[in-house]
Amino acid sequence: MNAVGDLPERALKVRDLEVAGATGPLPARLYAAGPSAKRDMLVVFYHGGGFDSGDLDEADDFLRSLAECDHLPLVLAPSYTLATVSPFPAAVEDAHAVLQWAKKNKTKLGWNGKLLVTAGIEAGANLAAVCALMSRDRGGPALAGQILVMPMLDPALSTGSMRQLTQCSDREKAATICAEAYRGYLPHAADRSHPYAAPLHSSRLKNLAPALILSAEDDPLRDEAELYGAKLINAGICTTVRRMAPADLQDPNGRNECACKWQAMGEIANFLARLEGRQGA
Repeated sequence: MNAVGDLPERALKVRDLEVAGATGPLPARLYAAGPSAKRDMLVVFYHGGGFDSGDLDEADDFLRSLAECDHLPLVLAPSYTLATVSPFPAAVEDAHAVLQWAKKNKTKLGWNGKLLVTAGIEAGANLAAVCALMSRDRGGPALAGQILVMPMLDPALSTGSMRQLTQCSDREKAATICAEAYRGYLPHAADRSHPYAAPLHSSRLKNLAPALILSAEDDPLRDEAELYGAKLINAGICTTVRRMAPADLQDPNGRNECACKWQAMGEIANFLARLEGRQGA
């Protein structure tokens, strides 16, 4: 069996473009593999970086793999306002504005508008989760699914994995980075309980898009990811939670690399297949 990259009909095309954020244009990147026909599915992926760093290059390898998976989704990776420029809610407003822009610019993207999925890693997964809340609360755009890879969902840093794993020096460093990131993103204490900043603590989780949540065995963010999955399930949301094998978080690109190297891509492909099945049912 040939690898995906060996199939000429799946040649990957990557295009830089601008999308509309909440207050102005944002750089973005569009990944498309395979024929030029319009696609049923668009995945909008928000990069990580703890709200205060990261860029479109950070997850490039991961996004190339995602665009080349069996279902050949279009993948749109937008930038967003970092906390060093403007804190909450600038990033989430940008993230939701990009979804609205995508829906209005289907032809430009090569998408037929049928299936829209939010996705992200770490801080970007926070934005993907919040976009599901915002789309519900603001009447659209309707989402078919949400993919949260090792998400940051708890500004209080209150879970067991966040506390217990700090006994290891490397994990302590990761927890400290999370705390610093939230201080920059949420400088006002009152915002730390806002559902658009702290999805884990939201009391309104009904009527959201189906979710795939991927945690990692030795990640301080592990428990908040899994607790959020449990809350979504209790709210009646079709949710799949998977814990990935330990990943090396000492590497600055470790989160994106582990998402490619371990189970994530297979889990994502299966999730996308289920979303397509729901559409055809």
